[in-house]
Amino acid sequence: MVTVRRAADRGTADFGWLDSRHTFSFGNYYDPDHMGFGALRVINEDRVKGGAGFPPHGHQDMEIISYVLAGALEHRDSIGTGSVIRPGDVQVMSAGTGIRHSEFNHSKKNPVHFLQIWVLPNRDGLPPRYDQKTFPDADRHDRLRLIGSPDGRDGSLLIHQDAEIYDAVLGGGKTLTHTLRKGRRSWIQVVSGAVEVNGSPAVAGDGVAVENETRLSITAHTGGAQVLLFDLA
Repeated sequence: MVTVRRAADRGTADFGWLDSRHTFSFGNYYDPDHMGFGALRVINEDRVKGGAGFPPHGHQDMEIISYVLAGALEHRDSIGTGSVIRPGDVQVMSAGTGIRHSEFNHSKKNPVHFLQIWVLPNRDGLPPRYDQKTFPDADRHDRLRLIGSPDGRDGSLLIHQDAEIYDAVLGGGKTLTHTLRKGRRSWIQVVSGAVEVNGSPAVAGDGVAVENETRLSITAHTGGAQVLLFDLA
């Protein structure tokens, strides 16, 4: 079964300095039909104006992934990490027993556009942890590049959950396939462009839930596309 969550149906939040789109219930946006998908709890598409950002705030017992689409995001946290995240970089922060962090637009004038993704951990009370890695474009061109996994294999970032995250940039007309093991489900987030997932069309900002299927087929329309694929228990 393939179900498309349309970009236009997402929750919204506009604070002037922040324009956010919520795939699942978040903050003041509540929809009992969209509370998450398996261990995937949050996909927020955020645009932050130059010089603005999120002041220090706390998290606990959550795997938080930041994925920059354009611009640069500056991160600082209570375990001493400071970094700048740019397109091609992926950041994972395990909030665990508790962590405070801030996220600001690294530029004073240009906007930053990024996805913030939350995944429920497989257990509570983990030590707080931070990791970041750059994945070259060539690694994800017309292929699914594993960027997050429960065992950190193939150079992916470690996530404390039975979840695999893949990134792919497809040329126009290119098709990728992925096999889902028994008992698995998948969420495909269309980052840019337009695709068909098992024959169902989806465009940038759409999410595609796939359940009770063993094979995924993702075909990019003319002009190409970029997708994130979540393989979930």
